[in-house]
Amino acid sequence: MARVLFITGSDTGVGKTVLTVLLARHLRRQGTPVLALKPICSGGRDDAEALQAAQGGGISLDAINPWSFRAPLAPWLAARREGRPLKQGPVVAFLRAALDSRPRSVVLIEGAGGLLSPLGEHFANRELLVAVRADPLVVCANRLGTLNQVLLVLEALPPAFRGRARVVLMEPVAPDDGSRTNAAALEERLGPGRVVTLPRFLKTPPREPGIRVRRLLDGLLVAAVAETALSGACRHSGGGGG
Repeated sequence: MARVLFITGSDTGVGKTVLTVLLARHLRRQGTPVLALKPICSGGRDDAEALQAAQGGGISLDAINPWSFRAPLAPWLAARREGRPLKQGPVVAFLRAALDSRPRSVVLIEGAGGLLSPLGEHFANRELLVAVRADPLVVCANRLGTLNQVLLVLEALPPAFRGRARVVLMEPVAPDDGSRTNAAALEERLGPGRVVTLPRFLKTPPREPGIRVRRLLDGLLVAAVAETALSGACRHSGGGGG
């Protein structure tokens, strides 16, 4: 089975694309088959183009991002403005077909906006994550207020997915007291190994990050992929229901 990670977050602009690009490049450097998707974009396709470049350009933009809308709004509203209301069924069918086509790959699915940002008629990122039974990677800017934002996102996940979620904190330009204490506070609440802090990058992260970042990505992938394999085994044995 494909091993599926869903990159979601607390908001737009918190670093989901940066993380997805870092993970895609890191996996490719290791020789691991990877497929990175952003099925829905609004306000331009820059994020999808970054994922295309991270995969070496060997996949078409439409195969990464089948639904794109011009207005910089929640996709639900941007799609309506263009007279193209979006329903959950076709998006889930696209994702499942992509997973079936890459059974031995790690599949990275980047959501649009935050976990509950409305993507179409009566569905959000959460519904897609659950439909493909992905493991969540929750991205949040590391600043004052992050504890509340992360805990709200985790609370919005179904319990079976909440327990498998990993939190990725992205360092801000100007750290504050919250930036220096958030990771330890979240680990105290969530348990060890559930929180990773990455340094701040520009919109496009470096092609060759330093050894510290590579080790952090290794740890994140080992933990998340192990959870994915375990949940897949449970599905085959009839357990692990949500």
